[in-house]
Amino acid sequence: MDRFARLVADVLGVPMALVCLVESSRQVFPGMVGLSEAWANARRTPLTHSLCRHIVTTGRPLVLTDARQDPLTRSNPAVPDLGVIGYAGMPLTDGAGQVLGSLCAIDSRPREWTARELELLQDLAAACSAELRLRIVSRHHEQARADEARARAEADDVTRRHRAALEHSRLLLRAADALADTTGLADVREQVGNLVSSDLKPVYVGLVLVEGDTKRRLRRMVDVMGSTPMERTYETYTLDASWPTARAARENRTITITDTAQLRRDYAPEAVEAFTTLGLQTAVCVPLPGTVLPLGTLVLGWDHPHEIDIVEQAVLASLAGYTARAVERALFVDNRVDVAREMQKALLTDVPSVPSLDLASLYRAAARTDLVGGDWYDAFLLPGGAQDGEDSAAPDVLVLSIGDITGHDMRAAALMGQVRSMLRQADLDHAGGGPAQAVSALEHANATLGLDASGTLVHAHLRPCRTAEGGSWELTWTNAGHPPPLVVRPDGSVHRLTRHDIMLFPGLDAPPRSENRLVLAPGSLLMLYTDGLVEHPDEDMDLTIDAVGRMLAAHAGRPLDALLNEITDRMAGTDPKDDIALLALRVPAL
Repeated sequence: MDRFARLVADVLGVPMALVCLVESSRQVFPGMVGLSEAWANARRTPLTHSLCRHIVTTGRPLVLTDARQDPLTRSNPAVPDLGVIGYAGMPLTDGAGQVLGSLCAIDSRPREWTARELELLQDLAAACSAELRLRIVSRHHEQARADEARARAEADDVTRRHRAALEHSRLLLRAADALADTTGLADVREQVGNLVSSDLKPVYVGLVLVEGDTKRRLRRMVDVMGSTPMERTYETYTLDASWPTARAARENRTITITDTAQLRRDYAPEAVEAFTTLGLQTAVCVPLPGTVLPLGTLVLGWDHPHEIDIVEQAVLASLAGYTARAVERALFVDNRVDVAREMQKALLTDVPSVPSLDLASLYRAAARTDLVGGDWYDAFLLPGGAQDGEDSAAPDVLVLSIGDITGHDMRAAALMGQVRSMLRQADLDHAGGGPAQAVSALEHANATLGLDASGTLVHAHLRPCRTAEGGSWELTWTNAGHPPPLVVRPDGSVHRLTRHDIMLFPGLDAPPRSENRLVLAPGSLLMLYTDGLVEHPDEDMDLTIDAVGRMLAAHAGRPLDALLNEITDRMAGTDPKDDIALLALRVPAL
């Protein structure tokens, strides 16, 4: 619940957010952020301090620009005592639609809430309601365990039906535990299949989910192992299609198929073909209950006649409920992660075209879809690159940066964007000052603004050498605790640029940032990278960096784009455990 409150505060940019539940004489806060210490320790207030109770009473959202001015709330003690001025609250409901409380965003100043902000708050409230409903169901665990103990003591005398009820109870207990920890849709399907295989023994378990803005299309969750080709053949169809799965979702009721004659009579030929391809004789399609409309259908099939009695129907309905909550959570997480990944991709712009240099970049996201990293790179031309005492008509400086912000969540992705932009601004504001000065300015802004961004980076400036050696470039860099850049010299030797300072971390008492210089002669190759390329479990990181250096030297003449892809494939595979960013530069041979 605290995570939901923090998410509201982060997404809407408010100092206070609450998950509030209203009781008969008080309101309690299972989730909160931003409350003063006294209220935060108590996690409750009397109803006299409640704006949430108005939402429970009306069943509608409550949105206030200034609670001090609204006749409904201006005399409420929460305004002076809790600092409530701008207020937006959305109802939190149980499975029956009863309003339990609200998810609210609170500002300490007047606030004009935008339609987009209210829409995001409403989406978060729907996800929070789903989690609350799952919590409510989990309260019945102890009672179910007590029933199991009593049934175990009477096991010698119970009938087959009672023994089946015991197994079904165990199944639901396992389902509540297993599905509560799922994070992705594929994980949900796998867990449901594992749960029912030992008790109900179906030969097929499938999930079909409603999707699209109009909610008029169904998509089958395809088995990632590819063991059921039918799922690819009939992966999508409309909600009004003549399939038993579509009918179950459309009419919000369980549909049972007991023979192919019934199937041929009532449904489309494609449904008959899918049924026979799977070798089924019995199938049951159970709707997944959603907040407003069903989320889709859970499908179980048997290759023999299988009687589904009223007890098993109840078990399947309960299992579908657990599955639906897990699906809602997975969809919510997937959506937020997708947004963060799109933001991350938008920030990682194309590298510039620089005469007399080859430049390429690569970003590869971690295989786990619930992870969002803080890896980044940047390359741009800094105009007016003259240093102190130089001709103001000096050529532009090429700026290269690579870094990794601590964390694997949406906050890390957001901080990455801020750090990248602030470092660019620091270069522009301190033109001619060098990379160390730009990083120091970034650290000052990070501490002053309270961003609390931490991590590692390499920040470098390149400019053409003013020497007799035509075609050489001078590299000036500073390293804040980042893996060492690699340089392949024209003779094929590989060098690590190992000099570095401490990582970025607000509050550390660190000496001034240092700078290092190196001349890149024609034929030289420079590569910057993040730790996802070289840090792997049970492997020595130094040995891995050496292996990367050997690959660079062996293929230094290849096109850079192809070279970066091949190195990443070799060292981390196509499904890396961590995000990877690479930036490579070649000074062409004369």
